[in-house]
Amino acid sequence: MILSPAPDIAGRIKFLLKQLNMNRVVFEQLHFFRSTGSTGRATARIWSLPKIWQTALNTPPGYCLEVISEKFDRLSPADQERVLIHELLHIPKFFSGGLVPHRSAKHRSFHHYRHEVETLFNSLNIKSYER
Repeated sequence: MILSPAPDIAGRIKFLLKQLNMNRVVFEQLHFFRSTGSTGRATARIWSLPKIWQTALNTPPGYCLEVISEKFDRLSPADQERVLIHELLHIPKFFSGGLVPHRSAKHRSFHHYRHEVETLFNSLNIKSYER
């Protein structure tokens, strides 16, 4: 698997955070990558920096958002937007370095989670790929 920086994704995420009022997310502590050669099923992934590593490295919480080029780049711009929103929803309310699972007290089922993604997507007056 080959990783490379993804400044286009960074720009889209920065726009989405502002448009969706996700003030809890610290953009400067997010890192963006495009990977090629992955054999997994995912279209994108978000990686956390758990508390134990934050303590060991004396660093604040952070996240890496990875889009898998072979799958993500083939999607329509609207579906790419949904994927990015989906990944942002994995970041917990307190930006702690943990991850919110698909099924939790807030997201009782994957269907509920998809509904939240669609609601946020539809709330955007302008999509990140339209600017």
